[in-house]
Amino acid sequence: MFDAHAFRDALGTFVTGVTIVTARDEQGQPFGLTANSFNSVSLDPPMVLWSLSLQSRTLPVFRDAENWAVHVLAADQQDMSDRFAQSGEDKFAGLTALDGPEGAPLIEGCAARFGCRARFEYEGGDHAIFLGEVVDFDRREAEPLIYHCGRYGRVMQAPSAQDLERQGLAERGSGGLGLTAAGSDLLAALQALAKS
Repeated sequence: MFDAHAFRDALGTFVTGVTIVTARDEQGQPFGLTANSFNSVSLDPPMVLWSLSLQSRTLPVFRDAENWAVHVLAADQQDMSDRFAQSGEDKFAGLTALDGPEGAPLIEGCAARFGCRARFEYEGGDHAIFLGEVVDFDRREAEPLIYHCGRYGRVMQAPSAQDLERQGLAERGSGGLGLTAAGSDLLAALQALAKS
């Protein structure tokens, strides 16, 4: 028998971004939810996809929506992700729900946003897979929020030798680049943290 919990844990080792997908229902009310199932599909035409549980209460909204938008959250938007991950609340309470050019509500401050025209829906196991054609997008220079093994995280760039020198963590000597006392202390602290 397939161990669903172990399978989910194994899937959790794949680092994903965190998105909020938004749309309006037939009465024009804004809806949104946190999703990490976002993926690019095609550049020509520009298409993306995401998936939603068949048990979700918002499934009818997205099935009926002609347009929806995927917002790639920035690293400082963990609270927004948590807010839209909750069920049964008015997630847009206190937010200005202006629409993007495609007609789906905007979430401000994101790293990127893809406004889509709904094109196809497929059922895959216990999820609906939504495929949309990107009709509008924008991007800003912002570090993305990531998710790994059930926790939020941040992207950490591999530092260059110049970065380490500029931060006082390394210095050049006759034998090449070596750690300073501050660099050695930081390395020891990181190694201790990794063991805990």
